[in-house]
Amino acid sequence: MSANSLAKKVIHDYQDIEFVRLPNKRIKSPLNYIGGKQKLLEQILPLFPNNINTFVDLFSGGCNVGINVTANNILFNDNLSFLVEMYKEFQSRNLNKIIEHIEQRINKFNLSLVNEAGYKELRQYYNDNKEPLDLFVLVAYSFNHQIRFNNNHQFNNPFGKERSNFNAVMKQNLLNFVGKLQEINCEFSCHCFEDFNFSNLTNNDLVYCDPPYLITTGTYNDGKRGFKGWSEKEEKSLLQTLDKLNERNVRFALSNVLEHKGKSNILLTEWLGNNPDYNINYLDMNYSNSNYQTLDRNKHATVEVLITNYKPLRKRQATLFDKL
Repeated sequence: MSANSLAKKVIHDYQDIEFVRLPNKRIKSPLNYIGGKQKLLEQILPLFPNNINTFVDLFSGGCNVGINVTANNILFNDNLSFLVEMYKEFQSRNLNKIIEHIEQRINKFNLSLVNEAGYKELRQYYNDNKEPLDLFVLVAYSFNHQIRFNNNHQFNNPFGKERSNFNAVMKQNLLNFVGKLQEINCEFSCHCFEDFNFSNLTNNDLVYCDPPYLITTGTYNDGKRGFKGWSEKEEKSLLQTLDKLNERNVRFALSNVLEHKGKSNILLTEWLGNNPDYNINYLDMNYSNSNYQTLDRNKHATVEVLITNYKPLRKRQATLFDKL
């Protein structure tokens, strides 16, 4: 079954859509994480179950989804150990001490919008010592505030000249994020999804997956973000993992794309064709319309979805651009 056929199959579900207005008090990650779901939160969160005991953010990345979910317990998992170590520091250290450390590093290395030498000096210091909070300082001054490591576990993102620094917005996002992180009941782990222990999960829990997208060109796909790329092998393994969760009646939600710039995710569409009970919830990346008739008009459109093995009780939230 093609992605377009799948789209046509469920278009009628959105003809008379009823939106749920949610309070817009979301926590924004202090990291500019590739593939982060900040802009889609108001569409994704209403599609989650109301009552969640343990929420597993299996590919947590910037933690935009997990930090905004209501659950009794939240497990953040990512395969990039240095990222997880930084989050653990955020979770355990006094907030004032975190800001103090950041400001001390900025002063020690004379970091600014134009001091590339100071940035490279800090980058070398971090690669030699791997102090967790120094990773955040590096990200603050790196190109596009992004995280990138090479296969030798060395941070290698270039300097964000005249663009990146620890500005007021980034500081406020950090304060909000750390405050929320220290308030909720959460844990961090560092595993490849294939090694994650799902055995204790029940039908009261939810596993959310936001993996690298097979048909896009993010740095994760070629292994530059962490230490391993994403190929058809990983895609098949993840889909098999979700099937096993479904067999145990453990709820899951998978973010992915069916189509992107003229390419189709054949593995994903075939998997959906073999599992007709799974629900395909279409997301509007552009926030510009409330139905998906336009999918057939633009062959280069990105068709982003949230696939669930349960039927969501609510529809996505209306955006400012939806017809009221």
